[in-house]
Amino acid sequence: MDPLFWPSEANSFRLFTPESLAAIEQRIAEKKKQPDQVKGKNKDRGVEEDKLTPQLDLKICKTLPSLYGDIPAEFVGEPLEDFDPYYSDHKTFMVVNKKRTIFRFTATPALCIFGPFNLVRKTAIKILI
Repeated sequence: MDPLFWPSEANSFRLFTPESLAAIEQRIAEKKKQPDQVKGKNKDRGVEEDKLTPQLDLKICKTLPSLYGDIPAEFVGEPLEDFDPYYSDHKTFMVVNKKRTIFRFTATPALCIFGPFNLVRKTAIKILI
């Protein structure tokens, strides 16, 4: 099958790291710069831009579709980069539990103290899921 339509296990699951967060912040900065340039062109034409919407099969509290394969044991309960293209420019990460249920969390500091990589926050997430 074509790998574009059927993701392989190696490509699907990536841990959420500080580099992942930096890449998201860079995409957000690029997106903020882009509308200023595009709005002027589209305003004249009256064209609406296509907006992404979240995928229905990757919603919070739903089971991870079998399309993504088996989740490796070391990634269960760990912060992962989001599969959904809608969240590519949102500061979020996902966590999948043993029953393959999807949980999404924000990567902004919790209580203005605990960042997404803080041990206290990671422990709280593991207890929650």
